[in-house]
Amino acid sequence: MQWRSSHDREIVRLAVPAFGALIAEPLYLLADTAIVGHLGTRELGGIAIASIVLTAVFGIFNFLAYTTTGTVARHIGAADPRAAAEHGIDGMWLAAGLGIGLSALGLLTVPVIVDVMGASSTVRPFASDYLRISLLGAPFVLVALASAGYLRGVQDTKTTLFVAIGANVGNLALELFFVYGLDAGIAGSAWGTVIAQVASMVVFVTIVRRRTRVTGARRAPRTNGMRSAAIVGSQLMVRTGSLLAALLVTTALAARISNVALAAHQIAFQVWMFLALALDAIAIAGQALVGRYLGAGDATSARSVSRRMLHLGLASGTVLGLAVIATRPWLSDLFTDAADVRRQTDQILWFVAALQPLAAAVFIFDGILIGAGDAKYLAGAMAAASAIYAAVVVFVTTLDLTLELLWSAFTVWMIVRWLGLFRRFRTERWAVTGAERPGATKS
Repeated sequence: MQWRSSHDREIVRLAVPAFGALIAEPLYLLADTAIVGHLGTRELGGIAIASIVLTAVFGIFNFLAYTTTGTVARHIGAADPRAAAEHGIDGMWLAAGLGIGLSALGLLTVPVIVDVMGASSTVRPFASDYLRISLLGAPFVLVALASAGYLRGVQDTKTTLFVAIGANVGNLALELFFVYGLDAGIAGSAWGTVIAQVASMVVFVTIVRRRTRVTGARRAPRTNGMRSAAIVGSQLMVRTGSLLAALLVTTALAARISNVALAAHQIAFQVWMFLALALDAIAIAGQALVGRYLGAGDATSARSVSRRMLHLGLASGTVLGLAVIATRPWLSDLFTDAADVRRQTDQILWFVAALQPLAAAVFIFDGILIGAGDAKYLAGAMAAASAIYAAVVVFVTTLDLTLELLWSAFTVWMIVRWLGLFRRFRTERWAVTGAERPGATKS
């Protein structure tokens, strides 16, 4: 194979396996959507409400992976594997504590969450059941996130791919058995996913323990290390929280249009998320490579590999958009038998297709800046974009709201995100070298 850039082999080596790990959670939800969707429109509406909440709840803690990847990669670039291992272990301890607290809080607030999301009286029981069961998996999901972040930071994305494949095959088999074999309905779908998440965490922890043992790193939690991860993570939480708030608002408004609109939105949104995270695989490579180059003091290579990732991402986004257009006539059939839901979904898939190149640029800019540790700027840029989106949403709700109009507003939000990230990338103030980014809390 002829490579057009000296960085291509390294990008592909990290990005292709990262794709498998990144899509693990969306694949869980896609499988749930496909299996539950054939139970009925009310069940599909229930999983629409529950899945966007879970995407938000688990997604806001993605900093456990992102912070760990960038920090570990910097120390690998600086030739300090012990410090890299200790940062990874600190992230896993922090994840365990946050996961337990998240489960407890989530279980107490399920009725409130479902009401806020606008679920109808017929959809509410299904959404509540799925949420209650799924929240039990929170500690396992978060520890797995932190573990994957460490492995990416040491430039190993193949292991995360193998774990993701095993977990998703197991999840699919369990769901089919529970839902159709035991006739457990939507609850069986949720239990299958939780069991798969527990197994995934056990495998991740075992692998990380084996990898860190040879470095001589401390296994016990370090207060300073956990505090450092939490401080940087809190900035990324603002970024991710603003992002996910926008996604939650979009689904809540879709729920208020009609049950058919909600079901169609769920299908289109899960397809969009799946493709978005396929593109985000290049961003994960960006986190690892940019962090490593900056840790080694090589800002020139960090900028060069970033530009190349943007070129590859835009090409990939264009291909994925064309693939959605080509498969649009039958794609919705995979998820529902309801003719009215299929018709609505077919219209929204045009938006999904058109957004792919733009999404590629946004996600890769995100990955570059996260790898560089530029979390403070990311937090401000995302908060500003989401504030603008809120204003656009308020305006469209004064009109005769349709799902097409709602997705038009969503497109405006993506454009504003791109503008803010592009502005930062052009300045190159993000390319700060050294094992520790100046201004970051040291451990």
